[in-house]
Amino acid sequence: MKETIRVAITGAGGQIASALLPHLLSGEVFGKERRIALHLLEMPRGMKRLEGTVMELEDSAFPLLESTVIGDDPRAIFNGVHWVIFLAGKPRTKGMQRSDLLKVNGDIAKEHGKALVKAAQDVRILVVANPANTNCLIASTAAGEIPVERFAAMTSLDETRARAQLAKKAGLSAEEAHRVTNVAIWGNHSPTMHPDASHARIDGELVSGMIDTGWLRGEFVELVQERGKRVIDTSGHSSALSAAKAIADHIKHIITPTPDGEWFSAGILSDGSYGIPKDVVFSFPLVSDSKGNCRIVQGIVQDAFTKERLRATLDELLEEKKEAEALGLLSD
Repeated sequence: MKETIRVAITGAGGQIASALLPHLLSGEVFGKERRIALHLLEMPRGMKRLEGTVMELEDSAFPLLESTVIGDDPRAIFNGVHWVIFLAGKPRTKGMQRSDLLKVNGDIAKEHGKALVKAAQDVRILVVANPANTNCLIASTAAGEIPVERFAAMTSLDETRARAQLAKKAGLSAEEAHRVTNVAIWGNHSPTMHPDASHARIDGELVSGMIDTGWLRGEFVELVQERGKRVIDTSGHSSALSAAKAIADHIKHIITPTPDGEWFSAGILSDGSYGIPKDVVFSFPLVSDSKGNCRIVQGIVQDAFTKERLRATLDELLEEKKEAEALGLLSD
């Protein structure tokens, strides 16, 4: 009998959720020996749109889909779930500042964090809705007894963007971007985050020996930092297809062992590594043991340029945390 994985998605009527569902239901993420029970959460005004999504799921007849539950009560939707993917929140639109998102989406993160009391004991939570790092901190603070180690903010999209840019610069095709490894995403999922290619490799060879250092510290960093904004400016809405793929990648990183000598990036509560204070959710290079236990990769050499960029993204996170505290989002 196939094992059932219960997956909750908030903001399930949106574009990212629609793009994510085929990844989950194809067996790509959890494998073809596990059935998926979907728990889909949406606000009342979005329920009709979600009902349409469910109709499409029925029409698609995914063989791994065991059941679908929809609703607008997070406590009911989170009952017994093993994974929660936080997509719910106002998307960033053209001209909107990240601080505006915190005011709108922080309350949602806090409410949903409290509702996790009904989740399975081994629940894991991925926060995607921006500002993702600080929303992750808010949700984990509100979640009571759920260990903070079970929470993460997604920076796999930044990592994928960085790998794609490095592959392109090195003359590889888009489908060959998987040959790029060990890009590190440090800090906040925002334009201040630092995509660090100083230890990146292509087929085991250092990228720094193939690509000009000036480009790696200049145009490359800007391309990755500003990619989300450029998508919004071009299409009028935030990334959906690439965000869905990055969610699938993140989950796979967590539930499969990291290959020796490689790493992936995600935002987790700092343990003080690399001088980052313990009270912020910060993206680090990580490795997983396949049981969901992740640890920060230690001993990565950082030059003066990297340290300067880390200070900038840390300052932004500390400012977001200060604002969240002022809004009462980090208290009961």
